[in-house]
Amino acid sequence: MGCVFLCYFIWRLILIYEIQQKVTCIAILTRNNSLIISSKSALIEGDILLGGLFPVHQKGRGDHACGMININRGVQRVEAMLYSIDKINKDKTILPNITLGAEVFDTCARSTYALEQSLEFIRGSFSTLGGSDFECDDGSAAKPKTTPKIVAGVIGGSYSSVSIQVANLLRLFKMPQISYASTSSALSDKSRYDFFVRTVPPDNFQAKAMADILQFYNWTYVSSVASEGDYGQYGIESFLDEARRRNICVPLTLKIPSRSDSLTFDTKIKELNKKENAKVVILFLRVEDAKNLLDAAKRKGLYNRFTWIASDGWGIQSAPVLGNEIVAEGALTIELQSANLPDFVDYFLSLKPSVNLRNPWFEEYWENVFDCKLSNEFKPTLSDGNTYTKPCTGNESLSTASFKQETKVQFIYDAVQVVARALDRLQKDLCPNTTSLCDDMKKIEGEKFLKSYILNTSFNDGYGGEVKFDEKGDAYGRYTIMNYQRNNLTGKYGYVVVGNWTSSLELNTDKIIWSGGTKILPHSHCSQPCAFDEYKFVGEVDTCCWVCIKCQDWQYLEDEFTCKDCGPGRWPHPDKKSCYSLPAKYMRWNTIYALIPMGLALVGLFLTSVVIVTFVKHNDTPIVMASGRELSYMLLGGCLSCYMMTFLLLAKPTVVMCALQRFGVGFGFSVIYSSLLTKTNRISRIFNSARRSAKRPAFISPKSQIIITGILISIQVLFTIIWLVLEIPGTRLYFPYGKRNEVILKCRTDDISFLVSLIYNMLLIIICTLYAIKTRKIPENFNESKFIGFAMYTTCIVWLAFVPIYFGTLNSFEIQITTLCASISLSATVALVCLFTPKMYIIVFQPEKNVRRLTMNSASYKKGVSQTSSVLNSYNHNATEKYIYGIVIDKITKKLTKKLAYI
Repeated sequence: MGCVFLCYFIWRLILIYEIQQKVTCIAILTRNNSLIISSKSALIEGDILLGGLFPVHQKGRGDHACGMININRGVQRVEAMLYSIDKINKDKTILPNITLGAEVFDTCARSTYALEQSLEFIRGSFSTLGGSDFECDDGSAAKPKTTPKIVAGVIGGSYSSVSIQVANLLRLFKMPQISYASTSSALSDKSRYDFFVRTVPPDNFQAKAMADILQFYNWTYVSSVASEGDYGQYGIESFLDEARRRNICVPLTLKIPSRSDSLTFDTKIKELNKKENAKVVILFLRVEDAKNLLDAAKRKGLYNRFTWIASDGWGIQSAPVLGNEIVAEGALTIELQSANLPDFVDYFLSLKPSVNLRNPWFEEYWENVFDCKLSNEFKPTLSDGNTYTKPCTGNESLSTASFKQETKVQFIYDAVQVVARALDRLQKDLCPNTTSLCDDMKKIEGEKFLKSYILNTSFNDGYGGEVKFDEKGDAYGRYTIMNYQRNNLTGKYGYVVVGNWTSSLELNTDKIIWSGGTKILPHSHCSQPCAFDEYKFVGEVDTCCWVCIKCQDWQYLEDEFTCKDCGPGRWPHPDKKSCYSLPAKYMRWNTIYALIPMGLALVGLFLTSVVIVTFVKHNDTPIVMASGRELSYMLLGGCLSCYMMTFLLLAKPTVVMCALQRFGVGFGFSVIYSSLLTKTNRISRIFNSARRSAKRPAFISPKSQIIITGILISIQVLFTIIWLVLEIPGTRLYFPYGKRNEVILKCRTDDISFLVSLIYNMLLIIICTLYAIKTRKIPENFNESKFIGFAMYTTCIVWLAFVPIYFGTLNSFEIQITTLCASISLSATVALVCLFTPKMYIIVFQPEKNVRRLTMNSASYKKGVSQTSSVLNSYNHNATEKYIYGIVIDKITKKLTKKLAYI
């Protein structure tokens, strides 16, 4: 690190030495030796001089350093400095008995040209050196022609690129520099430009004002164009920083090269036009580039395409909008807040070429303004290649109609005032016993003068401006917001003040007219803002654009780019910012989904109870005995169990309830269909056995039937117990597919498991149905078989309909439970109605038929079969057996009678 500092120190000494040699040689070279720099300057003699750098001429093209004269930014600014010097010299309170002078040079808006001119200001730095210390390139001794004047500081330059180059030179000689127009943020870096101050704010304030305008109108997608060089580069970088902080997207940032032709600007306009959604364009351009860009837009016919937001490089100048009024309409431009100086207007309008001899460029200005020539020797060429032909009298009169005070006049006045007031305090400190220039003032220490006096100067300039500097030597930002619009009364275009910016933006939106002369606010968004329940999906091609995608119903918006799942059992608040826990739902007793199955179940319980009571009351009657009392009572018990299951299924799921549900559904069905299977099997075996022989089939007694039925039921119970062990009863939260806003409290079992648990009962139903079909040919007077068949056919239809309905209503637990309860009750009702209605009808409404003769159907038997009949009746059967065998005997008798008659 020490080596680096040593090298830097040696480099600086060498650089200073080379500059000293060049300046000394320049000072003594004659015209025969071809002077490097022009000696033309505006001069006011004085005890202390202020240097001045102004763009009197525009930048030349090609090899020409200087172009056309710059009327407002050049000559008027020069006169503003001369006017300010005159005013201070007339003021007896500032530097009394000391005359302040000035020497002003033309920079031609070129940094290299300005650097050469600035060498004149540092000649005084060698006043303590002898000519023998230097030697020119031709070997002659370097001797000064005149005693160098004291240059206290330099006012200028105008463009930031010029000021940066000059500041690099002046800092080597510790000469203060005060700019009136250079706003580049780079000049705030005091490690590089420690002798630079300015009476205008840096561009970062202007960038903030631009970003505030975009934020005010919610313009989130804009393009930008900047001039190449320090002004445009640092200005646009400051803006881009501000845009990022405000989430403003700048997809396109274009640079205008310093030497650009019309083709370059046409290309830039074409690129801007490709960004269809970027209606607003930020401009950090020099006035020449702003003019050329608008010209290109006009050539392309893009009259109402863009809304321009321009920096003070455009400001309120007429040059960019001249001939481009329609293209520029609606533009918002930023201009440093400045006031007109009435005394300066009077001063400038009173100037004449014959008396204004201290300004060497005034005659050229005069000829340009009045389109004439003052002498034959001077024939300036116009921009179109022609020369002035009309002679000037010199008595032409400038008027307020043709003259408009340039906006930087006040800042030039403030810059001169700063140096003068600082010199005044310095003189009082160094020369306390005199008001004149003492010896200590003849060599001003630049560093002390800058830091102790200039930077500590603050005052009110009398024109509404408060002059003071921050720690970086910058003035505080204050801007006026202008709107370029057409006056509907006069039909003329002009700038209208619509707001201002100091530390915050103030806009009068009612006064703003947008492009096309409309009040409708232009939109500049790549994508519309997303709704509160949408997130931004950013593409890969243009990260400034996005597609708004709606979050899922169960998601909340974690940030503008992410939707996040609330998680099981949780749901987002209406604003989609957070989630809350959903209350678990379960079947409520007071809903229609519970009332309907409960009504069916209660009716079924009532009817089953009536049948049981009736059968008990008529327990020993033939009709009850013929139906098989034991199996009938078991079947009725199964019906009661099925009806009771409705209330268990409707109850709030708990561990106990879930266990009872899983046991009860299968158990009730197994009781019903085990009883029916045993009964149909018994009928089939008895009928088939009676046809083959008179031997009594095995296991047809009531006790055997109960044991068989019990065994069949125990199989279902065993399966259920195994199921309960493998899948412990409990509750779970169920989220219906597509309805995650519902959390249902259900038993901890899968719907598939529930279906598997009914497979055994389905098997019983199938077997019963097959037996019903097998015994369908039993004679009509044995009605039991026919009604069992009806019951089983109907049961099959119910179960075939139940399965798809049950699994098709998984997303609605209420409908699913209602369907399940109704199906169970319907299955029990089918068995109850089909099997017991005929018997109840006889018992209640036709008791005369409830006798043994009609039940047994004992018709007169033929003699040819008496032996067979006696054999069959010899068995001690119960009523049902006797009933069945009576039918069989009757059929056998009829067949034998027919055969005997034939014989």
